[in-house]
Amino acid sequence: MTTAIRKVLIANRGEIAVRVIRACREMGIRSAVIYSEPDRLGLPVLLADEAWPIGPAPSRESYLRTDAIVRLAVEIGADAVHPGYGFLSERAEFSRLCREAGVTFIGPSPESIAAMGSKVESRRLMMDAGVPVVPGGRDPLPDLESAQAAAETIGYPLMLKAASGGGGKGMRRIDSPADLPAAYRGARSEAGASFGDDSVYLERYIVEPRHVEIQVMGDLHGRIVSLGERECSLQRRHQKVVEEAPSPVVDADLRRRMGEAAVRAAAAVHYTNAGTCEFLLDRSGDFYFLEMNTRIQVEHPVTELVTGIDLVQWQIRVAQGEPLGPEFDGVQPRGHAIEVRLYAEDPWQRFAPSPGRIELLRWPEGPGIRNDAGVYEGSEVSIHYDPMLAKLIVWAADRPRALDRLARALAELRIEGIRTTKPLFQALLADPDFRSGNMDIAMLDRKLESGELQPPVETDDDLPLIAAALDHHERAHRTAAGGSGPGLRSRWGTAGRRGIQRDGSWT
Repeated sequence: MTTAIRKVLIANRGEIAVRVIRACREMGIRSAVIYSEPDRLGLPVLLADEAWPIGPAPSRESYLRTDAIVRLAVEIGADAVHPGYGFLSERAEFSRLCREAGVTFIGPSPESIAAMGSKVESRRLMMDAGVPVVPGGRDPLPDLESAQAAAETIGYPLMLKAASGGGGKGMRRIDSPADLPAAYRGARSEAGASFGDDSVYLERYIVEPRHVEIQVMGDLHGRIVSLGERECSLQRRHQKVVEEAPSPVVDADLRRRMGEAAVRAAAAVHYTNAGTCEFLLDRSGDFYFLEMNTRIQVEHPVTELVTGIDLVQWQIRVAQGEPLGPEFDGVQPRGHAIEVRLYAEDPWQRFAPSPGRIELLRWPEGPGIRNDAGVYEGSEVSIHYDPMLAKLIVWAADRPRALDRLARALAELRIEGIRTTKPLFQALLADPDFRSGNMDIAMLDRKLESGELQPPVETDDDLPLIAAALDHHERAHRTAAGGSGPGLRSRWGTAGRRGIQRDGSWT
């Protein structure tokens, strides 16, 4: 039985909020977004049918206010809440509060989130389900003595990890017994500060593995399918930077085996909606379950481009009770897609944040290019949140042509007023290891630390574009000095006030 969703409250910001708004609009569903004070003129606020203030800049006083967000959903008549990724997306308590309030949570059940939310508990479940896991312990380590005993049993090198963590927080590599005490104290402290849970555990460190993940989707009727893999090995300090589908090293047999393991993992927790099983792939072709992300992933567009399946729309369809359709039968990748995460950071200054106003913005266009952006020309990049501006995704018939298309897209991309990670991707495109697909999860850090990756050299071809940017900047300031005039900021300014609808009427 299906229940139509008529209005979705989007409990997020930035590009993922924009992505959900677009999916809703194509499905004829009304969208509402929450926003903090710094985001009152953000792109999601300007695009959504409704925009509602949720608090000041700190996330704990705005985007993490579970009770207030659920209460707002009820007050405005939202049938469902979409959490996006980050913030509350993997909080079992948030999913439970939505269910208790009679609001559909567009994601898995609170029980599934809780089961996969603890890395220790999920390891136990995967072992019982016959899913290969990295050799290591089954329990948290309450004190240094227990950690030392476990380390001797497992053997060095080791990886110490936060039980409730992610994004590299609370993670330490340990090469010898002498490294363990400081690593143990540091990991617990960081885990407690980041996740409110200082539990840690140990597992064997896999030397130079690749990070390959499997996208799964499950409906409310018991069907779970694999949608193939994504290569996510290019990481900086355990944070993904570039993703692609399919992986350059995964053949049809390995894809089948990893997909079957991911489906077993999801079935072990009765999983529904979109989720991702992350694996480490070693040099010999053996793979090990790492964790399950119980939400839509940042890198979902590359899977969409090689499968033709709109994952966000299907998140909503599954939440309505629709069974997975025939497009999910025997899915195989077509062509090759690559995504780069565009951050407001300076990659040649230790990735220092670069907040400020975007003075000039020109997105690349043309065949096989997709921009998932959360900003526009004139946007203020805040210091308060993740600095990701957008995701630039390309598709082509094969990987070499996708790389060439990415190079063309980056050449067309212009952002003035702030620094971005664009030159890092241009440097990677000139790197022979990246071009050949010879990657592991530590490769980018090694190349950055050694100086092997260098900023691309500016050519004379850039001069006309720089001159145009300076002229644009000067004209904009002259206009501002002479009067306000029409513009996005003045025309859309009221969209950031409470209860304003897209058509200008009040709620």
